[in-house]
Amino acid sequence: MPTVERDRWRFDVSCTGPEDGEAVLLLHGFPQGADVWARVAAALAGEGYRAIAPDQRGYSPGARPTGAGAYRVRELVADALAVVDALVEPGARAHVVGHDLGALVAWSLAARHPDRVRTLTAVSVPPAAAYRHAVVSSRQALASWYVLAFVVPGLAERALAPRRCAPLALALRRAGQGSAPAERDAARMAEPGALHCALNWYRGMLAGSAGTPEPPVRVPAQLVWSSGEGPVTRPAAELAHRYVAGPFRYVELCGVSHWIPDEAPETLAELVIEHMAAYRG
Repeated sequence: MPTVERDRWRFDVSCTGPEDGEAVLLLHGFPQGADVWARVAAALAGEGYRAIAPDQRGYSPGARPTGAGAYRVRELVADALAVVDALVEPGARAHVVGHDLGALVAWSLAARHPDRVRTLTAVSVPPAAAYRHAVVSSRQALASWYVLAFVVPGLAERALAPRRCAPLALALRRAGQGSAPAERDAARMAEPGALHCALNWYRGMLAGSAGTPEPPVRVPAQLVWSSGEGPVTRPAAELAHRYVAGPFRYVELCGVSHWIPDEAPETLAELVIEHMAAYRG
């Protein structure tokens, strides 16, 4: 498994597919890791793409700063760019796919660095501005109650203390995740410092949300949302198009929960491949 360094942090990266294939950067969400993309990556590789899936900041053992300020979106985007710089041909653009909080990083990367992004596929989560608008105009605030608990320092760490992973695994199953993926992700969060750092994504993103508004996304973008989604409501998803100035497609999956990369990897891969192929070359 290759590693990529940025500043003093070292990121573990999983690469699948031919080295000369068009690069697809896969960004995971909370509380998952690069392995959540395994079946998606295999499908992409089968079509000649090179899937690049990093364990992001807080998830790679060599990249776990403890302060919440280290998890502002600009830092997470800079990490993603460092992976692209290290593993993609200089000057080339990558297709970008992000799920959950990884989708927020992907939206920001595409908005602020369109010269490095060929296409964008966001899974489950719309742009941050669409999400914030939905919080004050729909039931999104109620659906996001857990975020308030996550941002209070120490509260979620105590509630989800990974004693044999049981509390977190139970919480993930109650959120619709399957038993095996829940145990897998809870085990990762049992690593020293991992849960605190993963929760810092919420704290850092909230701290950085009052900055300069991001420009609209001008690269070809699609949002894949699911009817069984819990954390992100339909009104938030349907606002996404307001923040895209380029080609945009909205796709709704039926009978799938928030955990799309685990539950429908083949369907998701087909949508990504179709979207990329429309803008290939």
